Amino acid sequence: MKIIKILLLLLVVSSTVQAQETEFKNKGKFYAYWGWNRSAYTQSDIHFKGPDYDFTLTDVVAKDRQTPFSFNKYINPANITIPQTNYGIGYFFNEHYSVFVGVDHMKYVTVQNQYMTIDGTIGSSYPTYQGTYNGDVIQETDDFLKFEHTDGLNYIHVSLNRFDDISSNFGIHSENFVINLTEGIGAGILMPRTNVTLLGKERHDDFHVSGYGISAQMGFNFVIYKYFFIQTDVRGGYINMPDIRTTYDKADSASQDFIYMQAAVMLGGRFKLF
Repeated sequence: MKIIKILLLLLVVSSTVQAQETEFKNKGKFYAYWGWNRSAYTQSDIHFKGPDYDFTLTDVVAKDRQTPFSFNKYINPANITIPQTNYGIGYFFNEHYSVFVGVDHMKYVTVQNQYMTIDGTIGSSYPTYQGTYNGDVIQETDDFLKFEHTDGLNYIHVSLNRFDDISSNFGIHSENFVINLTEGIGAGILMPRTNVTLLGKERHDDFHVSGYGISAQMGFNFVIYKYFFIQTDVRGGYINMPDIRTTYDKADSASQDFIYMQAAVMLGGRFKLF
């Protein structure tokens, strides 16, 4: 949360920066981008509940899973949603500010075979793990739990972004190459497709609106020949998912919350519709 507060402070401070006076204009333009990310997550407590069990796993470690680069996976239109991606469209309603609707498609994979602390109960329906637990240690084996948001941890958000032309700070005075400092804050929903195998039950893997997120970002936007840009961002946010589907039985669910950090690079274009 400290990172989010810092990014919010930078957004406020940047509002005092004066734009460079050139013929390069933002207002009234749309922009869209597609890009890729790497993400990191804090440890999380995950609460599982359902018929005959109610337990919490503490300080669960998870990592992202970016797809190794290949032209087929990253460029082929049939496969470009496989990697961890960022995409969306925005509109400048004045020279500095835009509203943006986008998706951060991350992947969240708990580390298999890690040891975790467990508290709660597992009933006689699951004899291998039946018992009452109070700070006991358990291993995340395949027959106990597999837990992934791998298609993916989808953060669908609306953000308010600010752009400031800082080209002159680098001695650049050209409409054909502009450097913007950009910051933003956003909020949205989480619609993960969660791949779960729990207590030997049938694997479940389906999209489900599971919670909400808030986020902040800061980065650089490099505009080339007015219509194209490359953007690099550092993003951070808080995710809370109180209703994660874990099996085909709607009585089974999980909940968790955590903080994430993300580094992203995007390719995009700017255009006017009218």
